[in-house]
Amino acid sequence: MQKVYYLYHIRDKGAADEDTKAIGTYTSYELAEAAKNRVKDQPGFIDHPNGFFIDEYIIDKDYWEDGFTD
Repeated sequence: MQKVYYLYHIRDKGAADEDTKAIGTYTSYELAEAAKNRVKDQPGFIDHPNGFFIDEYIIDKDYWEDGFTD
C-alpha cells in the first residue's frame, strides 16, 4: 500500500469564505513538513500559521464513494 501526503493551506476569510492553496504532494510526512517549513514565512502564509494541513492518502483508492449532498 503506497501513501502520499498532501500539504495545503486554508485561510479563513470569514462568513463561510475560505481561500485554499494546494502546496504539494509528497512521499512522506517528513517531506510534507519540510515543505511547510519552506513556505510558512512567505506572504499569505505567515499571517495564518495555523492554516496548514497534511492529509494522508492511499494511492489507487477511491474517496467520496457515496457522493455528497449540499
